[in-house]
Amino acid sequence: MIRAGIIGGSGYTGGELTRILLNHPKVSIDFIYSTTRAGKKVSTAHPDLLGVTGIEFTGEVNLNVDVVFLCLGHGNSTSFLKEHPFSADTKIIDLSNDFRLHADANFIGKNFIYGLPELNRESIRNANHVANPGCFATAIQLALLPLADAGALEHTVHVNAVTGSTGAGVGLTATSHFSWRTNNVSWYKPFTHQHLGEINESLHSLQNNAGDLIFLPSRGNFTRGIFATAYTHYEGSLTDAYSLYQKFYAKALFTQVSEDEISLKQVVNTNYCHIHLHKHNNILLVTSVIDNLLKGASGQAVQNMNLMLGFDETEGLQLKAGVF
Repeated sequence: MIRAGIIGGSGYTGGELTRILLNHPKVSIDFIYSTTRAGKKVSTAHPDLLGVTGIEFTGEVNLNVDVVFLCLGHGNSTSFLKEHPFSADTKIIDLSNDFRLHADANFIGKNFIYGLPELNRESIRNANHVANPGCFATAIQLALLPLADAGALEHTVHVNAVTGSTGAGVGLTATSHFSWRTNNVSWYKPFTHQHLGEINESLHSLQNNAGDLIFLPSRGNFTRGIFATAYTHYEGSLTDAYSLYQKFYAKALFTQVSEDEISLKQVVNTNYCHIHLHKHNNILLVTSVIDNLLKGASGQAVQNMNLMLGFDETEGLQLKAGVF
């Protein structure tokens, strides 16, 4: 059994990661580290795990585990790794944005591979350190990568994407409070969202002259998921576009291209991304839906772990959506 450690286990991503790993047939959880809940049962932070596990949070770190997941706030992984020198044999998967960009990928002798399997599967297989993509970044890249691969992103791409309240993290803020969020929608960080950097690096790695990306993120009055729509000028037919996407994702086990219209509930509680295409005159509309906590975070982290350790890519991730 692979021994796994979780750093920052009391948040949403830590909770989802714990849930998945507890049911992973080839992994045992060695420790779940938390500075605020050491000595308390994990189920006190994640009541959905009551009766599932009696594991307690700890303030101690085993530096010799086989794999460690960093579920820390953005900017905190760098300082944590400086203070905790894990074994050279420990594989590290970071869920923050600390190592996603090329300029940040090399850190104290560690080279972090960008962990989007649909783009970097073979590099991830050979990696010791992986930077897990952001949630918006995952949904938007999966919507656009086939077009970039075909050199078809010649014009400006407009993206609108709405995320659930869990995207803001477990800490209470004015815009994640129930009385503000319910029956409400708003945009935030228009045109400047932090995930734009990693999205652009991936698109330009496939198409150097890709057009500008205009991104407007929104907050929705639901808890989980991202519903993203991207549209751009496209000269080919809808049939041509579907051919591009089906070819690009032919070996992608968790990204599925649908000719039927899609909705968010199809993917919530799963590691899947579903994509649908629609063409109006010379405008191609691409719709992409994911669960922000799973394919956008913890599920994708386990998918990366499976690749890094030579497991079946779907191991522990056979999760089903509840569409009713």
